[in-house]
Amino acid sequence: MPPLREPAATRPGMTFHQMVERIQYEGAYATRERTADVTRAVLTGLGRQLTGDERVDLAACLPAEAALVFTGQIPDTQPLTGWGFVKDLAIRTGGTPATARWDTGAVLAVVGHLAGPGLLDRILTQLPSGYALLFGRAELSQAA
Repeated sequence: MPPLREPAATRPGMTFHQMVERIQYEGAYATRERTADVTRAVLTGLGRQLTGDERVDLAACLPAEAALVFTGQIPDTQPLTGWGFVKDLAIRTGGTPATARWDTGAVLAVVGHLAGPGLLDRILTQLPSGYALLFGRAELSQAA
């Protein structure tokens, strides 16, 4: 039986402001406003991909404002691969795939840290291929 989680409201954690500061540092963004926009865009995209207990558990790990952005999305019926996620983000933000890849990596590195290794393993098991690299992990595959 998994241990009970402390309710998000009473659990010590990172604020949205602290999360944005960490992402700004990780992504070397010039302004906090740009970083907040990137953070919201990536969390919105991730909210369209993740379902089930992993979605609920990740939302509980995120600062309240980030959790609202993430859970405010209805999951897509056809999940995107990691590369598809990056291309979709580029289209939705009007950026290039290279910029979207950078943005995704900066945000998801912090999201993965907040989730912790156990939850991140579960999230990566649920998502299609290509997401491990976006979260800053090696993606191993079996030889055919």
